[in-house]
Amino acid sequence: MIELIKGLVTKLTIGEQEAGQRIDNFLVKCLKGVPKSRIYRLLRNGELRVNSKRVTFSYRLQLGDRLRIPPVRVAASVNKRPAGPVAPRLSRLTLYEDDTLLAIDKPAGIAVHGGSGISRGCIEQLRLERPDWKFLELVHRLDRDTSGVLLLAKKRVALTEMHRLLREGQADKRYLVLVKGQWRDEKRSVRLALHKFLTPSGERRVAVKEDGQSAHTILRLQQRWEHFSLLEAELKTGRTHQIRVHLSHLGFPLAGDDKYGDFQWNKQLQSRGLKRMFLHAWRLSFQHPVTGERLRIEAPLPEALHAFLKRLDASDAESVVLSSAD
Repeated sequence: MIELIKGLVTKLTIGEQEAGQRIDNFLVKCLKGVPKSRIYRLLRNGELRVNSKRVTFSYRLQLGDRLRIPPVRVAASVNKRPAGPVAPRLSRLTLYEDDTLLAIDKPAGIAVHGGSGISRGCIEQLRLERPDWKFLELVHRLDRDTSGVLLLAKKRVALTEMHRLLREGQADKRYLVLVKGQWRDEKRSVRLALHKFLTPSGERRVAVKEDGQSAHTILRLQQRWEHFSLLEAELKTGRTHQIRVHLSHLGFPLAGDDKYGDFQWNKQLQSRGLKRMFLHAWRLSFQHPVTGERLRIEAPLPEALHAFLKRLDASDAESVVLSSAD
């Protein structure tokens, strides 16, 4: 975060960690407590200069750029740091770490970033736990109630390259999901376009719609019981709520899904011990953005979900079908 001194002009030189960012995004993240409207006004009015010149909000910062930021008012609490050291909560869940990447096993119930009434998500917590890191950004996102592999970049070059790999479908993302009903296909490719919309109350929702964005999920049967099926979902695209909406539309709602699921069934599952949505990002495979090494990062099924499956084995077992690993 930029340190602003009251009443004085701030001057910065852009380093390799900041290079490549749009200036408006850079300022929004760095000038904490300054309203977005004020930031855009600084750019429109030419109060903020790059290399002594005016720039538009879409300008991408270059290595060595010199920024001049005029005095701006920041919320009084912004520059305050938590008293004492921050106890590690997420760092201890590290699955993989090197100089450019960090992967953690995100617990269910924690948002990946703050906002919409959430003061602190995974990214904010990790920045507090590791204040020595100059750069840390999310490579991708997981729903708040989804657990499993969450990848972050510790250098901008890694972030940019990982975004390219994800955009071009060169990262293999696999999830484990428990659904209602007996899934019969050993492997099924689902291509259903998805459309995002807001409910009258302002909540974000997604529905299958022909003119929506293309979405592709490959589903493999892992295990089947009398009333449940455990599937592996491979994401070929990364649309919002993609797995949940695809399966709900096909008549196989996710266990514990409070947006697209079977709400009466969810209540029964809670009484049987399932207190969360059964969706877990168990594996992420990709080529390392810097070294080129092939990485395969896995997060074991959380104990609460593993215990629920064991109870199904004891009470609802009908047959077991394991898909071939690939």
